[in-house]
Amino acid sequence: MSEHISSHFHQELEQVRTDVLAMGGLIEQQLGQTLEAFNDANKEILAQVVQNDDKINELEVSIDDACQTILVRRQPTASDLRLVLTVSRVIVDLERMGDEIKKIALHANGLIAKHHVSYKQLYDTRRLLEMTVPMLRQSLDAFARLDDETILKINELDRSLDMAYHNQSRALLTYMMEDPHSIGIGMETMLMNKAAERIGDHAKNICEHVVYLVRGIDVRHVPVDQIHKNF
Repeated sequence: MSEHISSHFHQELEQVRTDVLAMGGLIEQQLGQTLEAFNDANKEILAQVVQNDDKINELEVSIDDACQTILVRRQPTASDLRLVLTVSRVIVDLERMGDEIKKIALHANGLIAKHHVSYKQLYDTRRLLEMTVPMLRQSLDAFARLDDETILKINELDRSLDMAYHNQSRALLTYMMEDPHSIGIGMETMLMNKAAERIGDHAKNICEHVVYLVRGIDVRHVPVDQIHKNF
């Protein structure tokens, strides 16, 4: 490969990395706006969150097209190939995060409109969402800095999020059993809480992709305790 072609190739690789971080920035914005809406009881912001999901989807398609072009034209190998494959995986997780945030916004507006639920009654969902904020930020930072050791921190945060989610699910089930009239609200809330828990899962996935990028090891199906032993 000539020096000119090599230089242009690495510019293309750097551009897709930059675009991934831009996509992550949009997800952060969506998550922040959702929390802002919960805090300020603002249905208009939640409606905007739903509309803005299209921007995330469009950026995913654009990045995926760029990756496909690189694979066909450049036929990358070794670490360059891992970068392209990692980007392809990361943007899927980011797009699904956007879907989960959109789902929460839709359910929240539905609860308020159909059941006259106040934003204060959505405290548990808001708490779960707040727990995903550092997970998203750390996963994006890990991708930007190629910090594979962030997986250790994310695993701990994910454990805490899972525990909080399961505790809230048990409490909601008890509440619905005691008061059948609350089943509609309870089911909608459980769907929102599950969406928040899934956001954390996708953040963890991104950190696992970073480990693959840096070390060439796929840890997605490796037990957590085994991952800790290797760092």
